[in-house]
Amino acid sequence: MIALQPENSTEAASASAPSAGPRPGYPEPLLEDLYRRMLRIRLFEEEIQYHMSRGRIHGTTHLYVGEEAVAAGAAANLSDLDYITSTHRCHGHAIAKGSDLASLAAEMFGKRSGVCGGKGGSMHLADPARGNLGGTGIVGGGIPVAVGAALSIRRLGQDRAVVCFFGDGAMNEGTFHESVNLAAVWKLPVLFLCENNLYGVSTHVRRSTNVQDLSLRAAAYGIPGRNVDGMDVLEVYRAVGEALSHVKKKGPLLLVAQTYRFLGHSRSDSNVYRTQEEIDVWKKKDPILRFRRLLIARGDLSEGRISEIDEEVRDEVDSAFRYAQACEEPGLEDLLRDVYAD
Repeated sequence: MIALQPENSTEAASASAPSAGPRPGYPEPLLEDLYRRMLRIRLFEEEIQYHMSRGRIHGTTHLYVGEEAVAAGAAANLSDLDYITSTHRCHGHAIAKGSDLASLAAEMFGKRSGVCGGKGGSMHLADPARGNLGGTGIVGGGIPVAVGAALSIRRLGQDRAVVCFFGDGAMNEGTFHESVNLAAVWKLPVLFLCENNLYGVSTHVRRSTNVQDLSLRAAAYGIPGRNVDGMDVLEVYRAVGEALSHVKKKGPLLLVAQTYRFLGHSRSDSNVYRTQEEIDVWKKKDPILRFRRLLIARGDLSEGRISEIDEEVRDEVDSAFRYAQACEEPGLEDLLRDVYAD
């Protein structure tokens, strides 16, 4: 069980410590891939924050800074044939699942060449070609979609799985309970992956949920419930890999990743509900810096190689945002395109 500290205190103790014993060996291409995925998300989100502050990206947005290990570790187990469903904080999931950075950036600017034609925006990214069934501004809205996708897999006899991302706040929505119950009854191949970042907007999980270990809720539906340190990308990668083996053979599993968002809930969040001390303590567990130190300490990658990757990813992100700003705006002829009902 993960014992969370009281709100506005040293919350980092709530995340499980790195494994004390030796980790299994991982091939260098996988380690590079995990690092790249996390770094792409971090730099992409920082670019969004920069352009929003200058009035170039409109509306609201929910950034994924601090939580990168969850999306990266999970998606590294998936192919384009596997599905994900996402949340209002969906950029990280889309990037980790392999969406083109330039198309994602163009979507942020509302451009015609965006991954959703400029009509999805920050909260509604979808990329079916990559198995991404979409984010949603409705809390818990993606959970029944994930179950529907898993039902289609079962009925078609396919070797696929669904990873359903949602936050701790969504666990208190009726859609969570109804969807998990149905998936359990029908033994559908869906992994329910809760990103527990301790806050539903500004409400601490302590004030909304009367259990310390959210994974215990799985027992009500007769499915396994497990925890993982969501600030450790290798632990997430391992845990999701094991979970997917289970769900493809035996049905759903609930995995709760303990993580933390370094920034506010959205652009309008003044962060008055948590202390700077709490944020600083969690930043010491930064998943990217933590992984970088581990790779160097174990001799998996040299500092020089990591610097090369840093530069390559920075160039990717810079190029994507230059492309996005230069793209064509949608025209009036696009207004009713993609509308399928009267």
